Amino acid sequence: MSGVQIAIDRGGTFTDVHASIPGQEDIILKVLSVDPANYSDAPTEGVRRVLEIVTGKPHPRGQALNTAPIQRIRMGTTVGTNALLERKGARSALLVTRGFKDLLRIGNQSRPKIFDLKVAMPELLYQDVVEIDERVTLMGYTEDPYPKKIDAASDPELRVGLTGEIVRVIRTPDLAAAKESLQKLWDDGYRSLSIVFLHSYVYPDHEQRVGALAREIGFSVVESAALQPMIKVVPRGTSATADAYLTPIIKAYINSISANFEGGLAAEGLRCDFMQSNGGLVDFRSFSGLRSILSGPAGGVVGYAQTTWDADRKKAVIGMDYHYP
Repeated sequence: MSGVQIAIDRGGTFTDVHASIPGQEDIILKVLSVDPANYSDAPTEGVRRVLEIVTGKPHPRGQALNTAPIQRIRMGTTVGTNALLERKGARSALLVTRGFKDLLRIGNQSRPKIFDLKVAMPELLYQDVVEIDERVTLMGYTEDPYPKKIDAASDPELRVGLTGEIVRVIRTPDLAAAKESLQKLWDDGYRSLSIVFLHSYVYPDHEQRVGALAREIGFSVVESAALQPMIKVVPRGTSATADAYLTPIIKAYINSISANFEGGLAAEGLRCDFMQSNGGLVDFRSFSGLRSILSGPAGGVVGYAQTTWDADRKKAVIGMDYHYP
């Protein structure tokens, strides 16, 4: 038997498993997401039960599963969602342009309730901040309605950014000083970092240099411009710190699943994808914390859209996800 395709929704209470087998009826299973008395991982247990049904042979718990009959595994999970809600993410630090240590704490001063005298500031996801002495600025912004064209070749400090805009490199990061700061973070037990520099969406060079240095030490690194190359440093930085907070949890979870299969999830002939917050699937090696936050709910929305829309009647459907208290 080959060509088995398995779809898994790993929720907080139950894990649902749907398997499509060529020439046979589909298999639908439901197991507890947490049942340490019987198994260590719910998705693996679901796959194990499917393989027993498909092959007609016992697959003892605790033994690595042979993935030969499986063509594809698709999974949605609330691991990232729960880690964020319960504040059980990784201990992480933020590297930011010198002078902007409190940038994400201050935020954009949004006040949804303008007359509310008590403003609750959102909890920060990082535990420490290191200021990196670097700075670039954008050129060509002036009140003159007819500004002069800037020639980037006329000044060694000028660079052409990714958007075609001209930037001036005011200060290049001192990598020796940065390495010293990074080593201190490592010695303090940090293993995950986010790097958020001003204007990096147009000139990511400084983030890339410091990021490469941090990876050499062994850190899990999120460069804000690589993750989300957008203008507005506050939302870009917030996304980067969330990713640094959750990605180690996601990677550890994926590694724990992978260890239960012969050859891991990268075994020959096997494709494993995870549902992202946007409803799209991505290879398990590219699945990250930020894009996992709505993985489970997104799968539900896609499911409703695919199964309940009537092309003839063209009537909208409202889906509800009810959790027992």
